[in-house]
Amino acid sequence: MLFDHCAQCQRCCHVDEDYPALEVTLTQQEKKMYGSVCIETRCDHLGPVGCELGDDKPVSCKLYPLSYEPNTRSFHFDVECPLKSTYFEQLAQPASEASLHLSKMAQVIQKLEAADAAFLESNYAVDVDYFELEALPVNPWTVRKQT
Repeated sequence: MLFDHCAQCQRCCHVDEDYPALEVTLTQQEKKMYGSVCIETRCDHLGPVGCELGDDKPVSCKLYPLSYEPNTRSFHFDVECPLKSTYFEQLAQPASEASLHLSKMAQVIQKLEAADAAFLESNYAVDVDYFELEALPVNPWTVRKQT
């Protein structure tokens, strides 16, 4: 399984010593639930086998290793994520984990464009500051129109 590696890697749940703390971007609804989530060095919600929040983890965490640029409506990928090559390869297969993840995230983004556009702007701003991003080789908006 593609994302099984995440529980071992946990790169996205840590902040390197040389970097400032990462304030995880939260939707309006998530701010009511969590107040804030800040990763000083290691996320407080990270357990021995991954995120202890499960399905309730913030959208920005579910989205990772993707990043969404609202102005161009395009998705990007954190090039330092070890899943990059596998994720990109799987995007050619409509039923793959990567394709399903991208499709699900596109649906979430589409709802947030109407309900919480400010979250999308602020999340992308944080992503640009923290990650080296590369455009995805596919556009989920184009793929969805063809099906």
